[in-house]
Amino acid sequence: MATEKKKMIAVILAAVLVAGVVFSAAASLVTVRAVNELKSAAGLTTGQTQEDDVPIMNGEFWIRSTRNISDAYRSGSTSGLSDKDQETLEMASAVLDEIITEDMTPYEKEKAVYDWMTTALAYDTGVLQVIPQTSEDCDNPYGVLKYHNAVCVGYATTFRLFMQMLDIECMVVHNTEQYHSWNLVKLDDEWYHVDIYSDQGDPSYANFNMNDDMASQGHDWDREFFPAATGLQYNYAVQNKQPVEDIYQIPALLRQALEAQQSCTALGFDAIDEPHAQIVEAMLSGIQSFVDTGEYGPLWMHWNWLHVSGSKYVLAVYISGFEQEEPTPDISEEDQQKIEDAISQAFGTDVDWESVEDAMESAQAFTEEIPAEAVG
Repeated sequence: MATEKKKMIAVILAAVLVAGVVFSAAASLVTVRAVNELKSAAGLTTGQTQEDDVPIMNGEFWIRSTRNISDAYRSGSTSGLSDKDQETLEMASAVLDEIITEDMTPYEKEKAVYDWMTTALAYDTGVLQVIPQTSEDCDNPYGVLKYHNAVCVGYATTFRLFMQMLDIECMVVHNTEQYHSWNLVKLDDEWYHVDIYSDQGDPSYANFNMNDDMASQGHDWDREFFPAATGLQYNYAVQNKQPVEDIYQIPALLRQALEAQQSCTALGFDAIDEPHAQIVEAMLSGIQSFVDTGEYGPLWMHWNWLHVSGSKYVLAVYISGFEQEEPTPDISEEDQQKIEDAISQAFGTDVDWESVEDAMESAQAFTEEIPAEAVG
């Protein structure tokens, strides 16, 4: 009975991971909480730490190497690839052709990939988007790029594939209980944690280029096996901080961020002491209450203090849950009129374009409520 119970909980955990993708970023926050509550009961087994050929969720998903694909991209020779790997390479190459330019730095390339993965993979917007009939490939780049259907392992292995294609050193990390995975990426000889799955659909950069201290707030891993991440230079908040001379400017700055639906606001302090930091904390708590229940809510706000050096700090404030605008169909006025005329003629009633748009929005909302596995 104990074994069956553990297997059942492992299946539930796997379903929670998949649900986090189906219901986008807002659910990802709930996903983390749910997994943390379930992981102890699951009794997941762990073995000797390694990067690849690692079972996640007791073998529901697997971390597999894609080095053969990235090597083929860099060498220009695809003779040794299977048909599936060849298709994966073609899809990945098309993405890089779209988002990468030769004059980019490694950091800019990494950020471009992060931006693409946290937005383009969050929603399947094309009418002719291929719908997967199984979650079999949701843990590898083929399924991620073809179906936009992924669990955390799929995000991590796909990000690593992109990095290796760009000649940026990258690893897939898994936590000690083997139910979650993310990445370590190396920039200028320093490692950083990147968890795209946790930021998917709502790119706040909260899990982008973290050091070990930052990552440890929501992750645990074998620190003896995986390299230490001590860098801060390429953390998004450090890269994009705005100086603060008067701490009482902070509420106005965050109000501006809310108005602009800005997910990450980074505030730099050349010098701040403990008493003034406590004042800032009090203001943030008051703002958080307003964000949770005010005119902008419900949103989720949290923040981190990043120690740069001496008395220099960066305060990173993250706000998640902004409604994402769905792309509107690009249909010309001429075609709109033809649609109206065709429907009116066929059904003998007057139809205007506004009613057609309303029907399209209703259909889209209904489709988004259906998990991919339920679509035949």
